[in-house]
Amino acid sequence: MKSLAKLKKIKGDASFREFYRNQENNSILVLSKKERLKNLLIYDAINKILIKNKILAPNLLSENYLKNYIEIQDFGDQTLFEILKNKKNNNYAIFKKIVKILNKIQLIKDKKIKNFKNKLYKVQEYKNKILFDETKLFCDWYVPKTLPKVKSIKFNKKFKIEIKNLLSKLNYKNDTFVHRDFHVSNLMYHNKKIALVDSQDALIGNKAYDLASLIDDVRLKTSNELKEKVFKFYLKTNKKIEVEKFKKDFEILSILRNLKIIGIFMRLALRDDKKKYLKLIPYAWQMINYRIKKQNEFKNLMFLLKNNFPKFIR
Repeated sequence: MKSLAKLKKIKGDASFREFYRNQENNSILVLSKKERLKNLLIYDAINKILIKNKILAPNLLSENYLKNYIEIQDFGDQTLFEILKNKKNNNYAIFKKIVKILNKIQLIKDKKIKNFKNKLYKVQEYKNKILFDETKLFCDWYVPKTLPKVKSIKFNKKFKIEIKNLLSKLNYKNDTFVHRDFHVSNLMYHNKKIALVDSQDALIGNKAYDLASLIDDVRLKTSNELKEKVFKFYLKTNKKIEVEKFKKDFEILSILRNLKIIGIFMRLALRDDKKKYLKLIPYAWQMINYRIKKQNEFKNLMFLLKNNFPKFIR
């Protein structure tokens, strides 16, 4: 391993990883002392599955698991977030290309692959318990900072019942490869192609999840009109989908995901001193507010949120 002093540290993300660019070798060094299994070993295993299915993802160049790093292919600095931030670009045309990549991902049938330690890695199922525990991060981190203690306890009890109820209403089975963080900040534009990064959390789950991540992305503000156009384009490219059932799953998962994100962003601020994410919370609320009006299933959750967070739910 080269001395870190000779490598250029580059902007990280919300994880415990650090990234260094080796310009001589056209590579990125991923250093992870915490959650090493997920951030190094599983990350590369998922990349191998993607590459096997002709989806552009970083190749492993070298590894030193004992010293907490892997070296992977460098796709440069240009994310689709950077491209889409520029309002001059045709957002819808770019989103259509992204949906085509998502369709390829959703065709993946591989659930097992050998990792760089020559051990078989099996992609786990995105069970309702995981979805529940993720949404509960809203109770664990956001609620205690915004409601008085007695009100928090009452809210959390009702909230957990509502979340379990919504999860029981999901129609689609866990039978689809789900990236889990499928949004434009994790899509790189490299040699006129779209490449996928940050794939270590992939699971086998609900077909609607990654589409919800993409369309209701907290980092990139898009109009409701564009959101609906991208959703309709996805349906157009997936003729066998039962529209009403899929739409219901999409809206449930979007709301639960954004509640989770609010909890995660508060945790990043309080636990990890990463306060820059707090400014994204109002837009997460805005998307919850937009989706929660869509179907009668959300009536109880809407009243619960409205009574406790009237500033955000109208």
